[in-house]
Amino acid sequence: MEEAPDEAARAARMTGAVRVRSWRDRRVVAVAALAMAAGFGQFGVVAALGDVARSFGRLSHGVTLADQAGLTGTKLGVGLAVIRLASLAGLPLASAADRLGRRRTLIGCVAVGLAFTALSALSPGYWWFVVIFAVGRPFLSATNALANVCAAEETTSSDRSRAIALVAAGYGVGAGLTAFIHGLAHSALGFRGIVALTLVPLALLPLLSRKVEEPDRFAREAGRPHMPVLAAVGPQFRGRLAVVAGLTFALSLITGPANSFVFLYAENVVRLSGGTTSAMVALAAVTGLSGLLLGRYLADRVGRRPAAAGSIVAMAAFGVLTYSGSRPGVIVGYVLGVLAASTLAPAAGSFVNELFPTQVRASIAGWQIAAAVLGASTGLVLFGQVADVNHQFGTAAILTFLPALASLGLFLLLPETRGRELEELWPSTEDDVTAKGEG
Repeated sequence: MEEAPDEAARAARMTGAVRVRSWRDRRVVAVAALAMAAGFGQFGVVAALGDVARSFGRLSHGVTLADQAGLTGTKLGVGLAVIRLASLAGLPLASAADRLGRRRTLIGCVAVGLAFTALSALSPGYWWFVVIFAVGRPFLSATNALANVCAAEETTSSDRSRAIALVAAGYGVGAGLTAFIHGLAHSALGFRGIVALTLVPLALLPLLSRKVEEPDRFAREAGRPHMPVLAAVGPQFRGRLAVVAGLTFALSLITGPANSFVFLYAENVVRLSGGTTSAMVALAAVTGLSGLLLGRYLADRVGRRPAAAGSIVAMAAFGVLTYSGSRPGVIVGYVLGVLAASTLAPAAGSFVNELFPTQVRASIAGWQIAAAVLGASTGLVLFGQVADVNHQFGTAAILTFLPALASLGLFLLLPETRGRELEELWPSTEDDVTAKGEG
C-alpha cells in the first residue's frame, strides 16, 4: 500500500536533512544481497548436519539417537552450541560499525566469514569442522545484524518494514538455497561440497561492495565525540536493552534447536528422501515470502509489538509439530514454522532499530547477537540432552520451546513505534535536522 500524502509530507519534514532511500533502491538491495551471502554461509552446517554426522560418526539400526543419526544428541548439541557460542564475537564486530562505519564493517565481516566457512570443507574430523566453522560464524552473524541496521537507517518509517523484509528475504533465500542444493545433490557433494560453495558469493563480493554506501543517518553522527566503543551502551539505554536481550534470549531458545536439528531429524530419523526435503524447502520458500508480506502488513497496520509476539507463539507451536514424530508433521511444521519466522522478521527488525538512536544502534545489534547466541546454545544443549534421555525429539521440543513463551510479557515494557520516524523517536538531533533543512 502506498504512503498517504500527509504521511509522506511528515516523513519529509522529519528526515529533511538526510537522504533516505526506497526499499527498492539499489543500495538497499545490495545490503540484502550481502545478507543472502551470510545466510548461504551460516546455514551450511544446518543443511549438511546429517552428512557431517554420517561422515564423522557411525550409523546402525539401533534405537538410540546415536544409532540413527551417527553421533549422539549431546555431541551434536555441544558441537552446534560451540558454533553458536562463537557468535559472541559478533558483539564487538557489529558494534565496531558505530565507530568504523557501517559499510566498511559490513563488507569486511562478510568477506572473512565466507572465507572461513569455505575453509571448513577441508576439516579432517568433527571437532576440526566445529572449530573452523565456528571461527567464521561471528563474522556472518555480524553481517546479518548490520544489514538490518543499514536497511533501517536508509529508509523512512513507511518503507522500513519493507526494507527489513527484503533483508530477511535475502538471508532466507541464501539459507534455503543451501538446503535446496543439499537435498538434491548431497550424495554427490557431501558436506564438504556444500560448505565449499560459499566460494561463489565470496567471488561476487567485489561487485556487490561497490553498490553499498554509508547511510546518511550514520554519516551525520559519525563525528560526534560520544560514539560508543566495543558495544558500550549508555546507562539511559541499558534498561531497554535488558528487555530486548531477554526477548531475544527466549526466542533463540526456540529457534536454536528448531532450526539446527531439523534436517538431521528429517533425513536421519524420519527418513525423508533428498527429493522430499528439497520439495519441502521449495514450499517453505513460498510460505517464507508470504510471511514477509504478512509481517510487513501487520507491523505497519497492527503494530510492531503484537505482530512480533504473535509470531513467536506460532514459531513455538510449529516447532513442536515439526518434531512430533511423523513425516507429515516435520513437513507441515517446518513449512509453517518458516511462515511464522518470516512474519516475525519485518516487525522485530523494525522495532529494535526504532527503539534505539543511531549512536548505539549497531552496538545494540551486537548485544542482540550475544543474547541470541546464549539462548540458542542453551536451547541446543537442553534439546540434545532431553532427546538422548528419552530418545524422542518431540519431548525435547515441548520441554525446550513452550517454557520460552513466558517471556512474552516483556513486550509490555516496550513502547509501540509504528509510524514514527527515527528523528521523531530520538529528537536529540532534531535541531541539526531543522538547521540543515533551512540551509
